[in-house]
Amino acid sequence: MTKLTPQELAAGRNVMEQCLAVKPGESVLIVTDPARLDLADIFETAAGEITDKVEVVSFTGQTENAQEPPLEVAAKMKAADVALLVTSLSISHTQARKNACASGCRIASMPGITREMIIRTLRSDYSKIAALSQKLAEILTQGQTAVMTSPAGTNIRLGLGNRAGDADTGLFIKPGLWGNLPAGEGSIGPIESTAEGQLVFDGALAEVELDQPIIITIKKGQAIKISGGEAAKILQAQIEKVGPMAGQIGELGIGTNPLARLSPIILEAEKVYGTCHIALGNNQSYGGIINVPFHSDGLIKSPILTIDGRVIVRDNKVVI
Repeated sequence: MTKLTPQELAAGRNVMEQCLAVKPGESVLIVTDPARLDLADIFETAAGEITDKVEVVSFTGQTENAQEPPLEVAAKMKAADVALLVTSLSISHTQARKNACASGCRIASMPGITREMIIRTLRSDYSKIAALSQKLAEILTQGQTAVMTSPAGTNIRLGLGNRAGDADTGLFIKPGLWGNLPAGEGSIGPIESTAEGQLVFDGALAEVELDQPIIITIKKGQAIKISGGEAAKILQAQIEKVGPMAGQIGELGIGTNPLARLSPIILEAEKVYGTCHIALGNNQSYGGIINVPFHSDGLIKSPILTIDGRVIVRDNKVVI
């Protein structure tokens, strides 16, 4: 392990103490890959101040978000009290993560996180972010229909049905809780086949740097046309590689974190306060039926979002 700066150590300690409430004697598993192994040191050091049961496991071979990790990694996640997923690509929307949480593991997922992001966003008090995220999750749970428009051309309607909204609070202190760090969103998995309209991703796209906005035509919940520049071609190729279900609407989310900044790294970009994002692909973690090894979030800038006619987001603000 390398020696940490005071800022790195403070961030690591905050994650262990506030976000995950790690206790002496608990087992902490840090799942990573070669590209993020140096960042895993931050959390290994901080966890080691609390418990002597700390393990780091690194794996290779991941090529897509929502791709299952190796079976031995999944087994270790299921057996741990706490797991931190410090990976290049996301394993949040996997059966391995779901099974681990079902066994009581508390999980913080950080796909694509950087050292600068750790220092800037993980040293703060998440209580206010948590309160707003929980309020939005309640509104989404109670809602039946969401409508989103944006200056760039997004105009889409989504059915929410009886699905439960989810609050990404950054506070994962009870058995089975999980979410992203940095945290900060209220989200839901819209009902399959209900979304109709047009999406324009003009803020960010998971693992793909936007060269120009991506325009997606949605029919019965399915992306039937994707146009734009090189980023649009990459997204189209990703969906074709996985299959048609990868092009279905899997998530609607609202960012609640004022510390987050717009960047090509979707882990942070989707948390930017007053923005919205929609994901294509896997929605099993929201109680859905889209079971594919793909989950790609696209950010919509300056959205107007209404739930059952009530304005929720406008002018880059949450207005509840």
